[in-house]
Amino acid sequence: MDALHELTAVELRDRLRAGELTPAEVTEHFLARIAARNDELGAFSRVTADLARERVATLGPPSGTLWGMPTGDKDLFARAGVPTGFGSRALAGFVPEVSDGVVLDLDAAGTVSLGRTTAPELGFPAYTEPLAGPVARNPWDLERGAGGSSGGAAVAVAAGMLPFAPGSDGGGSVRIPAAACGVVGLKPSRGLLPSGSGVEAPGGLVTNGPLARTTADTALLLEGMLARRADGRVAHPYTLRTEAASPGAYLAAAQRGEVAGADCGQGGAHGRGARFRLGVTTWSAWDDYYEIAVSPGATAALDAGVAALAGLGHEVAEHRWDPAPEYGDAFRSLWMGGASAVPIDDEAALDRLEPLTRWLVGRGREVPARELVEALRTLSAFERRLIAGMGDLDAVVTPALAMTPRPVGWYDAEDPDRNFRQQCQYTPFTSWLNVAGLPAITVPTQWTDDGLPMGIQIIGRPGGELTLLALAAQLEDVLRWPERRPPVW
Repeated sequence: MDALHELTAVELRDRLRAGELTPAEVTEHFLARIAARNDELGAFSRVTADLARERVATLGPPSGTLWGMPTGDKDLFARAGVPTGFGSRALAGFVPEVSDGVVLDLDAAGTVSLGRTTAPELGFPAYTEPLAGPVARNPWDLERGAGGSSGGAAVAVAAGMLPFAPGSDGGGSVRIPAAACGVVGLKPSRGLLPSGSGVEAPGGLVTNGPLARTTADTALLLEGMLARRADGRVAHPYTLRTEAASPGAYLAAAQRGEVAGADCGQGGAHGRGARFRLGVTTWSAWDDYYEIAVSPGATAALDAGVAALAGLGHEVAEHRWDPAPEYGDAFRSLWMGGASAVPIDDEAALDRLEPLTRWLVGRGREVPARELVEALRTLSAFERRLIAGMGDLDAVVTPALAMTPRPVGWYDAEDPDRNFRQQCQYTPFTSWLNVAGLPAITVPTQWTDDGLPMGIQIIGRPGGELTLLALAAQLEDVLRWPERRPPVW
């Protein structure tokens, strides 16, 4: 039998369902992987081995979409009774009494949490190097960072410490670390998931999403995050929602590389040989605010992805959205405004925040209500313009990142304004999709000469996850990225 971490998540699920493996065997295998590698990689801020074994003992017979599958809770997700630090020294020792919805949803799907995956302080940075520790290191080069804020989740998946992992994405926090670590990361449409839908977040920015090594594994975790249904429909707590495809449709799209029928508003039947209409751009909403330069490594990865898509028979053409000179100020106002609500008011606790977070919170609490309302109005208009600007395209392709994964310590630790600029220059293609609420997936397309993964981002129409998964699956057939393993494997 293959070593369990060599199996895809779909294969692991199938063997569990067939009784060829037990949840206890799977749990112990991955706990051993974590024990052997976590000190070096920093994927987990806390390992909860005893709780995982207790969970396995209470699972009962096979049930649930992800019965017996190991995963981890991002350290921004509260789990009742488990210390949750949110990557911050200011919140060390906090033990929540109530679990977040995403934790409850995955528990209901049958997963076994092995611990808490590392996140940067309160999820704000696009890198995962919290002073509270540990630093999430890139499995392809330990001197490089993993991206953020779901950095620990991406490291755990890329290094075979988990078959898949959930993350959250408020400005790229699933897609950035997935791209940096050479795995697949999906940000769903706003309102698709019942927990972490984005509807409840300021400006609708933050959605939860899956990370995995393969497209099908990504889709499988997405299915688990949608598993709690009533009469076949996802039970949403809000009026606003994106209609989900039928159960199993996301996994089917990822396994077959096609979108069948008109499920979830996807027009027509696109098979592996059928053509999608794709736009390609290096435009960014940050172009008029910061100096944005797409590095040769990012350009090469984009060229490789576009060439593969064209070779698959898709119609590919250059695309550009209208300039958005007002975007930068509006996004900064909203980002800081969101930080103002951090539930820390004690000055001593505020002083324990890292410089970037302390700056965001302080500046955010100075943002006038009128400025915040105007920012929200500006970004709402940006959303409408961006969606309209897709025209009749099925998807738009961009670089995933503008640079190769950054060295640990690269971001300015003392000047938060420069730090924020560095983040936007590293990842200029992600935050505006949170503003627009559009789905997007990042996949690796190429490795640099020194072994660093680089990739592309594919942006879908509202509710376009099926198309994104089908395109990613087709690319995976050609580029075969799951066959590559980092040196720490």
